[in-house]
Amino acid sequence: LSSGYGRGVAGKCRLAPTGILGGMAETPIASEWVTNVDIVFPHHANPLGTLFGGRVLALMDIAGGIAAVRFCRLPVVTASTEPVDFHNPILVGEIIELKSRVAWVGRSSMIVRCEVFGENPLSGERRLCTVGHLNFVAIGEGGKPTPVPRLRVVTALEQQHWQIAAQVREASLLRRQQGGYSH
Repeated sequence: LSSGYGRGVAGKCRLAPTGILGGMAETPIASEWVTNVDIVFPHHANPLGTLFGGRVLALMDIAGGIAAVRFCRLPVVTASTEPVDFHNPILVGEIIELKSRVAWVGRSSMIVRCEVFGENPLSGERRLCTVGHLNFVAIGEGGKPTPVPRLRVVTALEQQHWQIAAQVREASLLRRQQGGYSH
């Protein structure tokens, strides 16, 4: 669904007076949270008995891809993973919950915010463990980037997430203009 590498097309962001942001399609739509839930088994753990970070990233890519597809109703590819911050470990036997939604749109690209929670299944104690952003590109005919719908942003939280994701996008574009990462 979201595997592979795409090349995003830099879209122009604009704030409309109606709270409709970015995108190209005529009808703006809201982005709903997508929730994925799993459990951490021993084979998902690192030597410390906590969930392996690579597994978290893979689950974020899947959840983010689902959020992007549900938003634009087009095939998507992962263009990049942007800042991902690991705040707390998730232990073997705990429940992992991923909440993802499109937070920013350009012409054909979407920045998806993903929040990862760990939950002790016996006590119900739940904590935020990881927050990250992933960049997806919608793919149309001929395997080329294609326009996505405009994003309707209404609440203060949606506006905050839009602004954070716009900063993530700008940093990504700057990094690419400067030649990526140095070795």
